[in-house]
Amino acid sequence: MNNIVLSHELYLPGMKALEGKANVFITNNGESNEILDQLKEADGFILRIGKIDRKCIEVCKKLKVITRPGVGVDNVDVSAATENGIPVIICPLANSRAVAEHALALLLAISKNIVESDNETHKGNFGIRNQYKAVDIQGKTVSILGFGNIGKEFARLCYGIGMRVMVYDPFVTEDTVTAMGYDYSGDLFEAIGAGDYVSLHMPSMPETRGSISQKQFAAMKPTAYFINCSRGDLVDEAALVEALKNNIITGAGVDVLIEEPMKAEHPLMRLSNCIVTPHIAAQTQETTEKMVLMAVEGTLAILNGEKWPHVCNPEVYDHPKWKERGAVYE
Repeated sequence: MNNIVLSHELYLPGMKALEGKANVFITNNGESNEILDQLKEADGFILRIGKIDRKCIEVCKKLKVITRPGVGVDNVDVSAATENGIPVIICPLANSRAVAEHALALLLAISKNIVESDNETHKGNFGIRNQYKAVDIQGKTVSILGFGNIGKEFARLCYGIGMRVMVYDPFVTEDTVTAMGYDYSGDLFEAIGAGDYVSLHMPSMPETRGSISQKQFAAMKPTAYFINCSRGDLVDEAALVEALKNNIITGAGVDVLIEEPMKAEHPLMRLSNCIVTPHIAAQTQETTEKMVLMAVEGTLAILNGEKWPHVCNPEVYDHPKWKERGAVYE
C-alpha cells in the first residue's frame, strides 16, 4: 500500500476517501526540510500549508505525486518536480465561487464598517453609528487586477449589485472584457486610479510578486478600498500599512499575508480600517469538500499509474518515469 504524507489533516470527507486506500501520515508541518525523513518514505505528499523545495524533491526518490488542494503552487518547486517526473496536482475551478464570494464579503464589510461597528457595539458604544463611515456601493467602480476564473466570478457578482467593473489583465483581450459589459484598461495605473475598490486576483509569479507597492497605493483614490484574496506576496505589506495609517487609501480587506499562519502582532492587526481573515476564502464547507475529494482522487489516480488531467505541469507525462510505468490516460 502506498504511503501518503499530509502536511495537515484534510476536511473530513477527504480523510474518509483515503481510508483503506493508502497508509496516511499527518505531520502537522508542511515545511519540507523539517519533515524530510517522512517525505523520503512517501509515495505522495498532499500539501495544504507550507512548502516543498528542490532540495527535498531531489532526495525523495520514492515521491510520485505532490498535491495542492487548491490552485496556487507558489509553495511548490514545480520545475524540480517536473524534472523528476512528479506531477503537481491542483484543484481548478473548485474554489472560484467561494473565493469570489469572500472578496465580495470583504468589499461589503469594509464599505459598511461592519467589523468596527460590531466591536464597538459589543462594548456598549452605540454612538459608533454617528461616525458615518459607511458608504454606498451602487454605481461605484471596482477595478479587478487579474481576470482568471476567480476574477471573472467576482466581476459577475459586483456587476450584479450595480457596480461598474474595470478589468486589468495583460493576458486578456479588450474584446473579451467589453463583450461581458465591463470596461478594460491595458494600463495598471489607469485601472488602479479608476477604482473606488481595487481587488487583486493575480497568481503569485516572479513577475507579480511585490507588484502592489507604494507607487500603486499612491495612484489610488484617497477614498479607495483595497482587497486581496489572492496571495500575500503580491503586496508590499509595509506600503499597505503606510497607506492605511496615512489615509492614502481609506481601507482594506485581506485574506492573505506574506507570513502564514498570521501573527497577532502584525502591524495590520492594529488598524481599525483593515479587515484581516485567516486565508479562509476557499474554506467553505461545500467548496472544501469538493477540493479535498478532487485532491484525494487525483493523488490516488497518479499512484495507480493514471495520468490525472488536473496538473499544473502536464509536460511531466513526457518524462521517462511515465514511460517506465506504462501509464495510461484515463
